[in-house]
Amino acid sequence: MSTTSVSVGDLPRAAGPGRHRRRRSRRLTVVVTGLLAVAAISMAAPYVFMMVSAFKPQNEIFATPIRFFPRDLTLDNVAALFDLLPYARWYLNTVVVAVFGTALTLFISSLAGFAFSKYEFRCKNLLFMLVLGTVLIPFQVLLVPQFQIVRELGGFNTYWALILPVAANAFAVFLMRQYTISVPDELLDAARVDGVSEFGLWWRIVVPLVRPGLAVAGTITFLSYWNDFFWPLIVTTDDDMFVVNLGTASLLGPFESQYGILLAGALLASLPLIIMFLFFQRHIIEGLTAGATK
Repeated sequence: MSTTSVSVGDLPRAAGPGRHRRRRSRRLTVVVTGLLAVAAISMAAPYVFMMVSAFKPQNEIFATPIRFFPRDLTLDNVAALFDLLPYARWYLNTVVVAVFGTALTLFISSLAGFAFSKYEFRCKNLLFMLVLGTVLIPFQVLLVPQFQIVRELGGFNTYWALILPVAANAFAVFLMRQYTISVPDELLDAARVDGVSEFGLWWRIVVPLVRPGLAVAGTITFLSYWNDFFWPLIVTTDDDMFVVNLGTASLLGPFESQYGILLAGALLASLPLIIMFLFFQRHIIEGLTAGATK
């Protein structure tokens, strides 16, 4: 009678706890990826539909059944924006307000952040808390006082009325203060010994070291200026001073609305924001992740 020896390696291996954890992790990854994909498609689909509808004739936009892609591509909607409307002027107004408003906000917030983080003066903490407290005040509460100030100064239909009232941003001040805290005091003291002025400390040392924070604050500020609709609606009455959002919304009428032209204007208005994010996404992400640890 012969006996056969069975080695340990021939026995079936029982699934260990590590293998079960890996399987659960893979399943969870698949589920999360699927949910994110569905969310991304649901958010991108309206924009893609707007983009393709900007090149549709008016009768195809509301055609039934719905055609996602146009049967006949046309550039008439884009041409009508510039031929029948002062769209180029609206675009220029928006660029001027967004660029100069962002630059002014970064200048104010970075200087304020430098002062709150590197200087000691009386009631510093109280002043900083008051600045942060303005975040809790709704814009509608400040609307009437700001409107009266702009009216008394004769600021209707001017660039400064669109820029100055929102240039001092409490969130940007807080963000730049958090970034400026990480600048070594020894570096600033060494520069003072070399004869650098206080303004030179900010410009030559602090600003280069807090560029990720400036990128984040600048992006958020630029988006807020570019997408602003309510405040320009209050302080502009002349068609030539409309920003692009206000001018595009004026195409909606009580009797007839040119939705093709409206969608073309919305598409052109969104392109700078997309291009800016594509070019600066690395700096934005680096600034947000760095700011999360400060």
